[in-house]
Amino acid sequence: MADDKLLSVDEALARVLAGATRLSGDEEVPLFKALGRTLAQDLVSRRTQPPVAVSAMDGYALRAAELAAPGARLTLVGESAAGHGYHSALGAGETVRIFTGAPVPDGADTILLQEDAMIDAAGVGAASPPPPGRHIRARGLDFREGDPALFAGTRIGPSELALAAAINHPLLPVARRPRVALIASGDELVPPGAEPGPAQIIACNSYAVAAIAEAAGAEAIDLGIFRDDIAELEKGLEQARAAKADIVVTLGGASVGDHDLLRPALARQGMALDFWRIAMRPGKPLIHGTLGEARILGLPGNPVAAFVCALVFLGPLIRALQGDPRAGADETEAAVAGAPLKPNKGRRDYMRATLTRDAEGRLTATPQALQDSSLLTELARSQALLIREAGDGAVAAGGPCRILRLPGAFVAA
Repeated sequence: MADDKLLSVDEALARVLAGATRLSGDEEVPLFKALGRTLAQDLVSRRTQPPVAVSAMDGYALRAAELAAPGARLTLVGESAAGHGYHSALGAGETVRIFTGAPVPDGADTILLQEDAMIDAAGVGAASPPPPGRHIRARGLDFREGDPALFAGTRIGPSELALAAAINHPLLPVARRPRVALIASGDELVPPGAEPGPAQIIACNSYAVAAIAEAAGAEAIDLGIFRDDIAELEKGLEQARAAKADIVVTLGGASVGDHDLLRPALARQGMALDFWRIAMRPGKPLIHGTLGEARILGLPGNPVAAFVCALVFLGPLIRALQGDPRAGADETEAAVAGAPLKPNKGRRDYMRATLTRDAEGRLTATPQALQDSSLLTELARSQALLIREAGDGAVAAGGPCRILRLPGAFVAA
């Protein structure tokens, strides 16, 4: 059974996304700068593709009926290449050498593959003539001028870039990138490259969370490390406001210990608290609220907990602020367990797991033996989070489960 005193992950995500509509300030960017951005407007095709009927193969353009008779031969009268078509109509008994992507001459209705052609002194023939329409790409097969091609809210990846270029849009209207300010707190933290004291560690959360934020389309602003002091934390929050952050992400200090001073600092700055504890593992102490126009996400200090919370909550929030209609969509997948799973109580569990394929080709998720939320090595060795709902019973190896792939995950053979 879930802990009724804690907010469920689904309810927490719904509340994080509530009212998160596209930010004002759309802009135009050139194609080479548009990867990972989100379209702010629909794109309509400015041309027809292909602009004329073209050949899909190398061969000979001809009328199919003229090769139907046994021993028929056609006279070769020219050629058509991509960008250099044959500009006359085919006469009776004529054929044109044609190459892939070249315009099909008027009068031709099929393409004879070059490897099927019989060439002799009498002309061009074929043992097995092609039927009409073979290997011809009709005009407008891909898209036509005036047709909608890409829609507002679309995340621009490599294939979307190719299509946008093909429909002749050198500049793309995109949503403004949300500004995400990162505030790490803790007397135990020092930056990479520094020499930590006996009780100190290297700060690492900002780098993973910034990467997740930027992968979702945001501009990450690292404000650095702040001591466990209310005045220091307030200084960091003031810097985030000065940076005009749309989202302020704090790292650490979100729990209830004597040195967890984030909530008091946020309260003194005027934060309207929404919630601060959720039924998930890792990541129970998650703060959500608003501070002026900015949204607050207070992530746990444990590295894996911060990573998982950023993946589950921050990424969708960033996408929602760019107008992505699928920002809160379920991105989990079905898999089978690579090892027995014990019953799960209390909270939804996100277990680090490797992905492989079993002998039957099924996607198989095997949880790491160690699941402590401080262990980054196990995270780096994983390709997915195996999700166990509160109240799930035991699952035998080979039984069904659900996973959330980690960014850049691959499936081992």
